[in-house]
Amino acid sequence: MSRLDAAFRDARSANRAALICYITAGDGGLRTTVEAACALEDAGADVIELGIPFSDPIADGPTIQSSCQRSIAAGTTPGGVLEAVSLIRKRSSIPLVLMTYHNPVLRYGHARFAADAAGAGVDGTIQTDLPPEEGESWLAESRRCGLDTIFLAAPTTTEARLERVLDVTTGFLYYVSRLGVTGSRTDLPAELAEGVHRVRARSVVPVGVGFGISTADHVRRIAMIADGAVVGSALVKLFAEAVSPADAVRCATTLTSSLAAATHRV
Repeated sequence: MSRLDAAFRDARSANRAALICYITAGDGGLRTTVEAACALEDAGADVIELGIPFSDPIADGPTIQSSCQRSIAAGTTPGGVLEAVSLIRKRSSIPLVLMTYHNPVLRYGHARFAADAAGAGVDGTIQTDLPPEEGESWLAESRRCGLDTIFLAAPTTTEARLERVLDVTTGFLYYVSRLGVTGSRTDLPAELAEGVHRVRARSVVPVGVGFGISTADHVRRIAMIADGAVVGSALVKLFAEAVSPADAVRCATTLTSSLAAATHRV
């Protein structure tokens, strides 16, 4: 059983949703990334998504775009992120998912990236702009190295398209709660429950909901309809507002604790 499978199994056994926390690797420095990942686990995160910064993050809103710019300016590279993963793995067995775009992986090389990621302790990847139809090479290398391949579905995903996505998805399916880009929102779409139900009825892997999930109330409501809640921009925003990297980790830990408490179903 993979670490991702075990995380969702344990959450399900405890009658709660898994909490999936995203931070941009290298924002505040890679040492901060290592400390933040371990601290978020202690605060209740079940899965950590580490964003590999990219210069043109088309699916992301201003918060994560800015964090990518800060990380790139600090000299973060895909190789550096994998080194950070290795350091996290020495201290933690929490599932680690890399979230990025396909260009950095393509430039690194599919075979080399899959091997290096698996060797560092990565459990799976999300490549936001990689459709299954164009992912044959990456899928083959991921399978060879034991990496989960997490794909996205959205409210507009057709039945035929959903079937294709589910055919190649392992670990969990990332359900995009709304059209548009990432970013904190004050509300959840009225049609979200119906959309998640449609996907879960067809999926043999857990379904995690992301995009716009930013508060404990959001997580509480997601926990009632999905297997996991993904929180990103609300955490990343704290790294921009913090007075120091240590302050960012403290603030992110506090928020994660409140989010984790909201994952329990009643």
